[in-house]
Amino acid sequence: SFFRKRSGPFPAISCCCKMAQPQNFDYFCVLDFEATCEQNSKLHPMEVIEFPVVLLNAATLEVEAEFHHYVRPVVHPTLTPFCTELTGIQQEWVDAAQPFPEVLGLFLRWWQEQNLGQPGRTALFVTCGDWDLKTMLPAQCQVSHVALPQMLTRWANLKKVYKDFMLGAMPRGMTELLDGLGLTLSGRHHSGIDDSRNIAQVVAELVRRGCVFEYTWPYPPKHKPKPKPMPAP
Repeated sequence: SFFRKRSGPFPAISCCCKMAQPQNFDYFCVLDFEATCEQNSKLHPMEVIEFPVVLLNAATLEVEAEFHHYVRPVVHPTLTPFCTELTGIQQEWVDAAQPFPEVLGLFLRWWQEQNLGQPGRTALFVTCGDWDLKTMLPAQCQVSHVALPQMLTRWANLKKVYKDFMLGAMPRGMTELLDGLGLTLSGRHHSGIDDSRNIAQVVAELVRRGCVFEYTWPYPPKHKPKPKPMPAP
C-alpha cells in the first residue's frame, strides 16, 4: 500500500488522427477496483480488495501520482483460489491491509493532498465500465456503514467514451480498448493498479486523437423542451 508520485513522462504513443483538444477537466482519475469473487457464483456481498487510482494530467498526459492500497475484506476474509488466480492478490496482502473505511479515509486524504477539486485542479473519474462506481462502491459503502463520497458519484465510462468517439460497437473490456487503439497490455490483467495504468494509456491515446472527455454518469441531461406559449387571453 502506498502513495506514489510519477516524475517521468507518460509513454509516447503513436497517433495518426486529429490533434488533441482542450479538455473540460485538468486531471483524469483512473480507477479500477478489484473485489472478492468466486468461479461460477457470486459472493454476497462482494468486497473491495484493491483500491487503485492513477492521476493523469489532462494537458501533459503524464501520470503525476498514484494511490494504491489493498483492502482487508471482513465478511469473506479468506480469498478464494479463483480470486487469487484471477487478480494475483495474495491472502497475506489483504490480511496485512486495513479494512475499507480506513482505506477510503486514506484516499480522501490523498485527494486533499493533491488539491483535487480545486480551481485549476478539477478532476474527472474514469472507469472501464460503470460497475466500479455505480455498483461496487455504493454496495461497499453500505456494507462498511460509511457515506458515499460526493466526488465518486459522477464519472466517465471509458467504454462508452470510446464507442461514441470511434463510432463503433461498445467494447467488451479493457483488452479490446487496447487492441482497438494499437496499444500493448502492460503488467497483469485484473491487477487493479496495472489495469488502471493501462486504462490511463487508453485515455491518453483518445485525448491525442482529439477526444474530449465528459461525464457519462449521471447521463448528460437531454435538451430541455421549449416552454409552451401562454394561451391568448
